[in-house]
Amino acid sequence: MPAPGIDSHARTFPSRSWVLNSKVSFSAASRDFQAGRYTQSLATLNQLMDIQQDAKTYALLAKNLVQLGFKADAAKAYGLAGNCEGPNAYEYQKQAAKLYYETGSEDEALLIAMRNLTRAQEDAELAFIITAIYLKRQQRDIIRPFKTVLSESMNPDHMRLAALLLSDDLNDATNQTLARNLFKRFPGNHAFRFLHLVFAREFNDFEEAAKHQAVIDGALAKGDLDILRKDNPFYHLHWCGNEAFNQHATIGTTPLNRERVAFRRNQPHTWSDKIRIGYMSSDFWDRHATMKLLQRILELHDKDRFEVTLFCHTGPEYLKHNDTDRSRWGRIVDIHGFSDQAVLAVVREHNIDIMVDLKGHTSGSRAAAFNLPLAPVHVGWLGFPGSTVNIDLDYVIGDHFVLPEAAKPFYHEKFCRLPESYQPNDPMHRPKPRPVTREQLGLPEDAFIFASFNGNRKITPEVVNSWCRILKRAPNSVLWLMANSPRNQANLSKHFQAAGISPKRIIFCPRAPYEQHIDRQQAADLGIDTFPVNGHTTTSEQLWGGLPVLTVKGTNFASRVSESLLQAIDLPELVASDLQAYEDLAVELAQNPGRIAKYKARLKEKRYIAPLFDAERFCNHLEQAYETMADRARQRLAPEHMDIPALPPRTAPFGSE
Repeated sequence: MPAPGIDSHARTFPSRSWVLNSKVSFSAASRDFQAGRYTQSLATLNQLMDIQQDAKTYALLAKNLVQLGFKADAAKAYGLAGNCEGPNAYEYQKQAAKLYYETGSEDEALLIAMRNLTRAQEDAELAFIITAIYLKRQQRDIIRPFKTVLSESMNPDHMRLAALLLSDDLNDATNQTLARNLFKRFPGNHAFRFLHLVFAREFNDFEEAAKHQAVIDGALAKGDLDILRKDNPFYHLHWCGNEAFNQHATIGTTPLNRERVAFRRNQPHTWSDKIRIGYMSSDFWDRHATMKLLQRILELHDKDRFEVTLFCHTGPEYLKHNDTDRSRWGRIVDIHGFSDQAVLAVVREHNIDIMVDLKGHTSGSRAAAFNLPLAPVHVGWLGFPGSTVNIDLDYVIGDHFVLPEAAKPFYHEKFCRLPESYQPNDPMHRPKPRPVTREQLGLPEDAFIFASFNGNRKITPEVVNSWCRILKRAPNSVLWLMANSPRNQANLSKHFQAAGISPKRIIFCPRAPYEQHIDRQQAADLGIDTFPVNGHTTTSEQLWGGLPVLTVKGTNFASRVSESLLQAIDLPELVASDLQAYEDLAVELAQNPGRIAKYKARLKEKRYIAPLFDAERFCNHLEQAYETMADRARQRLAPEHMDIPALPPRTAPFGSE
């Protein structure tokens, strides 16, 4: 039977042929509903509404429609009931909002919810709808008032949403308190345990992290991989370098619908002489790390062969800090605050051939929009170092180091491997290091200086313990360490002192303005990397600044990045085979400063001829990859692994000092 509808007069429902011979009354319709005779009740209401259009009639109509599976029409009926004055008006409006949300009509749900904004701060059900929609649309300023009511709800869906919301801004004291309270209330909930661990790792609270990590490790030792499904895919990488495990961290995602993937790939599409590339990100402003890598590539795209559109959901709070003419990067299409369906409509309007997600499972992502048919080809690149689980991507762009053959079973995406490194780098807009002295930076002149400028959450117990062993074996060395906050500094200091390392040998520094950060790196002797998440932009910045970086061969994408970068700058000998080799080489180099001088000279020599900072060469390889993807899609061929061949090596520098 066709779904009933509600016209502008609020009464086009199923055929009058269904009307009963019994007396038409609300009581009769109600009795039929209570007895499960929903069709009969609906037919009675259809006739009754000629003479009676009030809240209770519309509400009963809505209840029947829900039972018959017509939720969209039920939402309209509840909305009409809510528009009638009466004691239940708010509840009817809330039911309408819930049904609109369930059926994907987000704008209609928001319209009702925002009319009741004040009530929503005390009603977790309405707060859930507003928060879920605006969280997805990255409009976080609106959802702040709902943190508390969601975290206090006993509904698991509300609590899970609170966890996703709270984990975004780790330095917000309110978030820290609420996350701690959630875990205290539900100590057996693994999702909240993982959230608690996120904060413990962020602030290097190693004792607290070890206590709760032991529970996770115990479950994994028993083969309980389901526990990982409660972990956030991004934060999961910061403690787990096991690719077989990484694919199970899926909280906040829904299983990939293979039928919808096939539908997308088989949709009719009009191709043109140019390949239309769409990039989607919330990072399209010049001070973000992604754009420090990418903006030169966007400028270099061949405009005769490619048409570039940036689908930008960057928040206005970041755009106000942008000083670059973004039109140099491509056509800008603002999708900030759009629903997924609105994003789909805009992308389809531009008839994009290849859509590239630059965020993956990172903060500010709209990756879920890629589960709609945006384009014939969907690609993941740069933002997320791993498989973007449960997101419809045809390819992941990497290289032979971050995506070796052994990794293929752990990805649903096909590998598109660039020949030298997956990471673009911008040699034009990135500042060149200026001379700086150790005295200016308050560093000892006669010590060997190890340095780490990686984010503090990347410093795991295994990493810091390794550094302690290195410092003990290299007595004339110090560790120059960036600390994100006084809390990080206190926790790290406590750990080093407990291991017997003098406080004088740990020199903390804060974050610095970008130009100063590039300058100061050269004052160190050797950068020492973290694992299982390496320095990514941080490592390439150190190499650009003339600082050699020591890393250890990794076990997943996130832990293989520095190897990729070192290979691309021709310093492969700084990739240690294992943890012991990493420590041995660190000590050996601390005792042989002449080798460090040679590495620094090589970095200076290679900066403008090796592939790592050669944006033009990288862009040519990337465009070849896009052409290969497009050719397969034009021929209706399924995505397949591809390795892009390298251009001939450069024989002359691509730039100059």
